[in-house]
Amino acid sequence: MAIPTSLKLTTTSGFLQLNTKKPRYPVHHLPSPSQTALTFPIKKLLEINPRDTLTLPRAPTDSISQTFTKLKSQGKVAFIPYITAGDPDLSTTIQALKVLDSCGSDVIELGIPYSDPSLDGPVIRASASRSLAGGTKFNNIISMLEDVVPQLSCSITLFSYYNPIIKHGIENFMSTISQAGVRGLVVPDVPFENTQRLRNEAAKNNVELVLLTTPTTTTCRMKDIVRASEGFVYLVSAVGVTGARPRVNEQVPSLLREIKEVTNKAVAVGFGLSKPEHVKQVAEWGADGAIVGSAIVKVLGEARSPLQGLRDLETFAKSFKAALL
Repeated sequence: MAIPTSLKLTTTSGFLQLNTKKPRYPVHHLPSPSQTALTFPIKKLLEINPRDTLTLPRAPTDSISQTFTKLKSQGKVAFIPYITAGDPDLSTTIQALKVLDSCGSDVIELGIPYSDPSLDGPVIRASASRSLAGGTKFNNIISMLEDVVPQLSCSITLFSYYNPIIKHGIENFMSTISQAGVRGLVVPDVPFENTQRLRNEAAKNNVELVLLTTPTTTTCRMKDIVRASEGFVYLVSAVGVTGARPRVNEQVPSLLREIKEVTNKAVAVGFGLSKPEHVKQVAEWGADGAIVGSAIVKVLGEARSPLQGLRDLETFAKSFKAALL
């Protein structure tokens, strides 16, 4: 079940007491574990463990670049799943983040829902629409992250279109997400020439701004993008919008080689990776990370119930992680 309160230990007259406060985001209750047959770790996540509900100090997660450095030293490739915040609701998003973390995600990309996601295909567009229709707001997402990030072992990167950032003010947006524990940011609809202010504010707040390069990016422009990108370089595998594709673009191996000739930064491949064999293939081609979006969003957001979506998400995520081992 979703836990509707946050618990904190306080002292009064020398005695420990539990104080409760209402969450700052909508909470929707999931069925009791006793009513359903659950697999690990879903059952564990939905049970109330008093220790887990206390606000306890935890070491901060690594930066995105630190995560990739560690993985490279171990000869491993990063698994980077994407989900939309608030689809189907924020309480399910909390559980989904915990499931993805427990399944071995190295970085999780969390999408801020936006009404005009120009670079997204039908699956993520529908996901954003469901989230917005359910009342998801930026401030609710931040409150949710403040609660859940300390419970995760992997880093969170936000994926946001530019308009929501402008709406909140670039300085305010960067400081807010940083304070919520976000370590990286992807803004897909800002041309490289217009990213300087974003890069400056991100750097001030210890947020790594990840830049994208595509199959149609010229070599000269690609070099500029790679030099400026922080965390990792996001290689868009195919021209067009996000969405599952039957096979990985055959240009990816040569694109990876070109990028790696000019940088030692990690390169993660995204857009269109929808099967375990896809992530295995890009890893064999030399990618340092594999980003899986639409396929995971579909499993979670289009399930017949949030609980079924979490079950399916666990199975699906494990299959991708296994392909990278």
